[in-house]
Amino acid sequence: IAEAAILRVRHCRADIFCRRPPPRCPACGRPLRGAGLPAAPLRLPSPFRHGHQQPRAFLLRPTAGTFLGGYDGKSDLHVGITNSHGVVYNYNEEGIHRAETGWEQCISIPLVQPDMFGLLQEWDKLLEEFSVGEAWLPHRYEEHDHNCYTYALAFINSVLAARGKQQMSKSEFTEKFVIPQTKKASKYITLHQELTANEFYIVPLPDQEKQC
Repeated sequence: IAEAAILRVRHCRADIFCRRPPPRCPACGRPLRGAGLPAAPLRLPSPFRHGHQQPRAFLLRPTAGTFLGGYDGKSDLHVGITNSHGVVYNYNEEGIHRAETGWEQCISIPLVQPDMFGLLQEWDKLLEEFSVGEAWLPHRYEEHDHNCYTYALAFINSVLAARGKQQMSKSEFTEKFVIPQTKKASKYITLHQELTANEFYIVPLPDQEKQC
């Protein structure tokens, strides 16, 4: 599902968000044509990715539904790790799944840099071997202490340990990698919801940006 683009126009000391660029400023009614560069429509980059096109990544999506399909910001999230072909390995009360669909709208955090040649080659084998471990049998699942996040982070830490690198705690990984992405996603979801209900969403600029 292609999501509708969100555009930003800057005029009247405000950011005006919309789906289609308006001919006139919705705040003052003046024409936007010829109003200078800030008034030119700028497309906001979407924070969401098609998970099955993101190799060797940590993915995050709502357990039910999609981020732009009614997610309320409080419902449970589900995480997984992709192999080099975009198959999403994820763990829940039924054990390990290798999903080829269902992760079309995710937050994606790449885990392997392009110069890590050895890891690029070994990734699929490491992920598969890790996933058949006894720790990930269905009866071991525990909603709060042994869940999809435990699985994904344990795999990441096993890769770090094998390379002699320091492992990460859940709070460290979340703070460093997940929170910056979820903050962006949260802002985008708010804009999407506002523009589903209204043609424009107008946000006054903080004083230091008002020269524009």
